[in-house]
Amino acid sequence: MPHDSGDTIAAVIYQHAEEAAFLWLLRDAAVRKPHYHLRDLAALDNRVEAHLDGLRIAGDSGWQICREALALQEAGEVFTAAVLAFASGSEERIEQVFAAAAGKDELGRGIISALGWLEWGQAEKYVQGLLEVGAPAASRLGLAAAAAHRQDPGTPLAACLVSDDLLLRCRALRAAGELGRVDLLFHITGNLTADHPDLRFQAAWSTLLLGGEGAVPVLQAIAESDSEQSEQACAMAVRGLPPAEAQEWLKSLAAEKQQQRLAVTCAGVLGDPAAIPWLVQLMAVPELARPAGEAFSLITGVDLASANLEGKWPEGFSAGPTEEPEDEEVAMDPDEDLPWPAPEPVARWWEAYQGHFTNGVRYLVGKPLSREHLQQVLRTGLQRQRAAAAIELALLQPGQPLFAVRAPGFRQQKLLGVK
Repeated sequence: MPHDSGDTIAAVIYQHAEEAAFLWLLRDAAVRKPHYHLRDLAALDNRVEAHLDGLRIAGDSGWQICREALALQEAGEVFTAAVLAFASGSEERIEQVFAAAAGKDELGRGIISALGWLEWGQAEKYVQGLLEVGAPAASRLGLAAAAAHRQDPGTPLAACLVSDDLLLRCRALRAAGELGRVDLLFHITGNLTADHPDLRFQAAWSTLLLGGEGAVPVLQAIAESDSEQSEQACAMAVRGLPPAEAQEWLKSLAAEKQQQRLAVTCAGVLGDPAAIPWLVQLMAVPELARPAGEAFSLITGVDLASANLEGKWPEGFSAGPTEEPEDEEVAMDPDEDLPWPAPEPVARWWEAYQGHFTNGVRYLVGKPLSREHLQQVLRTGLQRQRAAAAIELALLQPGQPLFAVRAPGFRQQKLLGVK
């Protein structure tokens, strides 16, 4: 029977579309994972780009397959189709992508990511177009895409800061911080007392990042609430407090069982080695052992696995959902990618090396905070360490844009001079 080359080519194009969408989902999660380095992210992004390139080469056939996949209503498929549509310059294709994602924030993220994937010279006209439409949903996409590139959209940003649309104003408040717009602090701080907690959080986050005043008490209040942003708020609050005051506050949080995990995580962010004996103690508590290990590594720079400080999963401990049908726990294990620390070897390591650290001084990945060291962490650290370094750098020089650790890895490598 003769082989149909047309079927073979179609199968290859389908594979490119499926793999691009699937790998985008992996990279979308990877930017927040604790075990990814920049080189890992860049390798993953290069794989995404290779499949996108296969679709570009396929021309109209590649587009048709991506357009059909939009019916799946998945963010990865929206990202893939959007990259092709924007690159083609075809208004009809772009409109089809927007129609598929209309009204769905999760799918809108695929469009933002696609605009962030393009080079700014290619994305700028679409971003400006979205900001000129006047509709809050379109402005939000345009603002998020501009912020992803760390490109200041100019006048529309100030207009969005006073929008009546809650989601748009939240996005504008965050973008102002990400872009280093110190000149907008008056508008930002006006939201510190807003009725909605999301507005207060975004205003406080950007106010602190830009060197403004009044943010810390707002962040502390959010951290102590049951807000989805409590961890982000706590992490920023400890950065804005003197280390001794931050330690006392974290101790008060740790005294409440439901806040212990938060206190552990943010002890790592604070970076004061005074917390290490407490963190080592908590490594014997299964529910807190892995976050305590990550906090220990964030302060000391020690890789638990390579330093032979890794332990084993405790007998009888389960995290996340089980396969039992009656199990009501459906949340995934938040620490699945973190190593298990071995408390006794870690304690011995600390006994040997604690003389290299000074209580009351803030450390990140083994060294006190300095511009040079933070730049080095951006080049060589793990994703969460890099995110922390980016924020610390912005705090050291208010008005400088926040380095985008979620940008395409190959672009970050170029900006940082990493090969």
